[in-house]
Amino acid sequence: MDVLLYLFIGAATVLALTYLHRSKMTFISQHPDDYDAHGHMLNLREHLNGPLICEGVLYGPLGKVSSRFVADMNVTWDGNIGTMTEHFRYDDGSTQDRCWTLTLGNDGSVKATAPDVVGEGSGMAKGHALQLLYKLKLSDDAGGHVLDAVDWMYVVENGSIMNRSQFRKFGIKVAELVATMRKVDAGVQKAA
Repeated sequence: MDVLLYLFIGAATVLALTYLHRSKMTFISQHPDDYDAHGHMLNLREHLNGPLICEGVLYGPLGKVSSRFVADMNVTWDGNIGTMTEHFRYDDGSTQDRCWTLTLGNDGSVKATAPDVVGEGSGMAKGHALQLLYKLKLSDDAGGHVLDAVDWMYVVENGSIMNRSQFRKFGIKVAELVATMRKVDAGVQKAA
């Protein structure tokens, strides 16, 4: 009987520590309220506006770089409705296009849709950060899986945006993205 009690206590302890770690000490435990109004404030209509260049890397489930990319983006606004087109070029020569529709609320809330997003993504901008949560359906070539995505965007002092995203299936991280987004200077041509 003592062995069963020790097994139960051990299992309960592991579950409690896992929950505590995941809910308080990891990337996905962040909350918009963690970022108060100090420093450079994120204004989506200002920082995500016009032509942008995005450069980043994708990491696989074991933390190794699985792909690198450059993307040309363009964002236009009509009041609180934004349209963001993206054209990705990956290091293996493949390309991908996506068009987001962003709807801003007066309270900092964000709703986001795209053809490969299941339903509607939701987020909140606060201080210098934006959190966006959504379900991303991979292409049939990539297995057609639906992944839970958590995007965090942070504006830095020069107006560039640092983006970190994690993608999970059944709660297990299967990919991570780290990228910068910055305005295209008038005199700089897009990468070929």
